[in-house]
Amino acid sequence: MGLITIVTWLITAMVGVYLLYLWLSGGGLRQQAAKVTRFPTALIFAHPILAVSALGSWIAYVLTLEKVFAWLSFGVLAVAALLGFVMFTRWLGGGRHARGAERGFPMVAVLLHGLAGVTTFVLVLLTAAVATDA
Repeated sequence: MGLITIVTWLITAMVGVYLLYLWLSGGGLRQQAAKVTRFPTALIFAHPILAVSALGSWIAYVLTLEKVFAWLSFGVLAVAALLGFVMFTRWLGGGRHARGAERGFPMVAVLLHGLAGVTTFVLVLLTAAVATDA
């Protein structure tokens, strides 16, 4: 199950990198000074940094089977998921009044990233819980 989780994590990351690329190429950083974007820079960069850190912990778990790495991964991923949910609600809140670089995000990419992220989150939780029972 650990390797399946890594695969879903990588799918999530690839779509996330695509969304970050769209935001950056759409002028997301330049729009920070004018407060045109709904996504603060700290939020945009903390989300993937935490997710990659959690992935590193998960890889350590898969290699060592140490439960502490599974639960560390889950905790850090939970914070990353919370930040992702904040971005998702801010993106949804834009509606027809969307502004900034995020208004050009394709719905399919946002939904795929979110669905793959939730799947990864659930797999990490289930695997960590099963590892604790073992």
